[in-house]
Amino acid sequence: MSTAYFECLNGDYNERATCRDHCTLSVNPPEGYFTCPMEASFWRYLPSYGANGAFIGLFSLSLTLFLIQGFMSRRFLGFSIAMVLGCILEVVGYVARIKAHDNPFAEAAFLAQIVTLTIAPAFLAAGIYLCLSRIVLAFGASNSRLSPKMYPRVFIPCDVVSLLLQAAGGGLASSQSHQNKDPTTGNNIMIAGLAFQVATLLVFIVLAADFSVRTWMRVKSLGREGALDPTHERLRSSWAFQGFLIALALSTLCIFTRCVYRVAELSDGWDGHLINTQRYFIGLEGALVAISVLVLNAFHPGLCFREGDRVERYIYRSDKAQEIQRAT
Repeated sequence: MSTAYFECLNGDYNERATCRDHCTLSVNPPEGYFTCPMEASFWRYLPSYGANGAFIGLFSLSLTLFLIQGFMSRRFLGFSIAMVLGCILEVVGYVARIKAHDNPFAEAAFLAQIVTLTIAPAFLAAGIYLCLSRIVLAFGASNSRLSPKMYPRVFIPCDVVSLLLQAAGGGLASSQSHQNKDPTTGNNIMIAGLAFQVATLLVFIVLAADFSVRTWMRVKSLGREGALDPTHERLRSSWAFQGFLIALALSTLCIFTRCVYRVAELSDGWDGHLINTQRYFIGLEGALVAISVLVLNAFHPGLCFREGDRVERYIYRSDKAQEIQRAT
């Protein structure tokens, strides 16, 4: 490769764009094109057709299932909307990665996948947050430190803050990159949003674990009749509900681990080892998020809470009654 190419790549945005517009991986480039090394691309590696295609398939399947399950159950509308939006962003992000396989020197695909795949799990986390209040009601609000209504009132606004920070940071980083400016400011805002999401998830996990321990201890001291709401005994004993509890815990841990990875990845910079190593992304981003949505397809709350419409209606209206019982 000529010295002129390297000078061009180190120039301003328009010069670098012109360079990459004329880059190809072909060893026999057509006239007017360079044979460029992978290190000159935005990725430093060639995005995998197989892995990214598989993720497109998995998230498209999950998206379709959430739409069908939401329509069939007609319950947990907020949960279904959050999961559908998250899956749509996942599909868009992996389509961008497939496009980058054909041309790893194109900036648009690189920036599109960074923004969409960074913010998508914030929607998935919102769906998870909406479930805990229903679980508390199913076991009995007296076992919880917070009233069931407080869980969405605390965690959904926190998730919105996280989402706004990540979206604003991604947009700013993209704009800075287009203007040949250092994208560090936008990247740092994205990191702040992800770090806030990690903190929110950690508090959520601690409160969920605390509720589990308190419920178990009260069952030991008071017995099931004294500690648990008898109205929901049939629901609690169903295999679908018990499977949902396991699925929700697994999904939460997957999203939490993924967010920790993304904080470390972006903290290392766009030229860092983590962001430029594909196997870490496949295992700690794609696989974990795919598991988190697919297990909730297998145990969708709208279907797992269907131990009779009477129970479901009671869960919706019993919050106030259980709060009174909890206070006394």
